[in-house]
Amino acid sequence: NNNKTNNPRKNPMKALATTLLCACTFVAQLAHADYANDRAEIENLSNKYMVAVDAGDIETVMSTWAEDGRLEWVGGIEEGKAEIRDAMSNFGGARYEAIPDGATARQRTRHQIINHVIDVDGDTAKTTAYWFAMTNRTPQGDVQLLYMGHYEDDLVRVNGKWVFKTRKVYNESRDNKKLWYPELGEIDPRTRKPN
Repeated sequence: NNNKTNNPRKNPMKALATTLLCACTFVAQLAHADYANDRAEIENLSNKYMVAVDAGDIETVMSTWAEDGRLEWVGGIEEGKAEIRDAMSNFGGARYEAIPDGATARQRTRHQIINHVIDVDGDTAKTTAYWFAMTNRTPQGDVQLLYMGHYEDDLVRVNGKWVFKTRKVYNESRDNKKLWYPELGEIDPRTRKPN
């Protein structure tokens, strides 16, 4: 008798339950894989942007932006790709630099991005990430920390590709810094009491 009830062909309810369980597991695995793929693509987009800014590769920088993108940074607010292009064409590696004839090396600044927190919702995403910049543009030619801050990004998927819709860049060494950042999970330090 037990063999008959365990046989899915003889017990349609058990067969249905098994099928539903398998389907739910498969859908959950797909959703997890989709998030992992989206996260990898978004992290790669941020890295690609940083490398291109330092390299002065304005075309790659612009490929990371939506047509109606908005950049809020220490330079002001840039609305749309044309304004973002103008701003980025005079920033980082794209900025003009006079290099003497016969030069075999030059000083550089390198931007790094770390600690991505990425929330995906269909074809939109929100991210925060820390950034810092190092430079060897010093009189003695050593490497020093130059700036640090964080990004707050809104992204959108356009034709299957993630791009920046809004990018807020905070710089802890410049004018566009705050006392505290709730979007990073910080608590207003004025609310803390001494021990």
